[in-house]
Amino acid sequence: MSDRLLRVRTLLGDEKIKKLQNATVMVFGCGAVGSFAIEALARSGIGNIILLDFDVIEESNINRQLFATESTLGRKKTDIARERIADINPDIKVTTFDVFFDSDTALPVRPDFVIDAIDTVKSKLAIYRWCKQNKIPFISSMGAARKTDPTKVKIDKISKTFACPLAATIRKSVRDARIGDFPVVFSTESPAPHRSPIKDFGSIITVTGTFGMVAANYAIQKICK
Repeated sequence: MSDRLLRVRTLLGDEKIKKLQNATVMVFGCGAVGSFAIEALARSGIGNIILLDFDVIEESNINRQLFATESTLGRKKTDIARERIADINPDIKVTTFDVFFDSDTALPVRPDFVIDAIDTVKSKLAIYRWCKQNKIPFISSMGAARKTDPTKVKIDKISKTFACPLAATIRKSVRDARIGDFPVVFSTESPAPHRSPIKDFGSIITVTGTFGMVAANYAIQKICK
């Protein structure tokens, strides 16, 4: 009998596969970090995936976002993510929200785990509050831009982060808001200089993809426990 999860099942065992298939993981952001997290979740046996992203795919996304290709330009990221998940495993239940998440957003879902893969500080803080209020475990991605060495990507508490400008902002914000400590994916590499006149920072898929894979692996390990 064919089993698309055979290699994962061989590694983790039937009991953990059942936990993954019964679990619901929500990913905020389907871009550079989120797309790779989603890919890993789908290929590792997560049975229910919730996606939130308000954006569409642009040409400038192609260098680092898994869902961005010539054929997907202009389409909603959540739609492309849903189609790709179905192509990987049609048995996965996918729920999507095409909204910009902030403190006023009401979500009628309660996942078992959350991966925060968005960039906006206010939205990230809103995610943290929502997860804390609803007692949902989560991991948050810090800044993957201006980094070039994927071997420097690690997980630690937000209070222990360094060498990341976004993490510095988040540290102060969660301290002021008394949100508490939580796990994050960040890079210990010093950020490269910003060499462009445009406001957007440079980034490369080898680092952003690693952020997403590390976040997804953390979720998988927590669910398997």
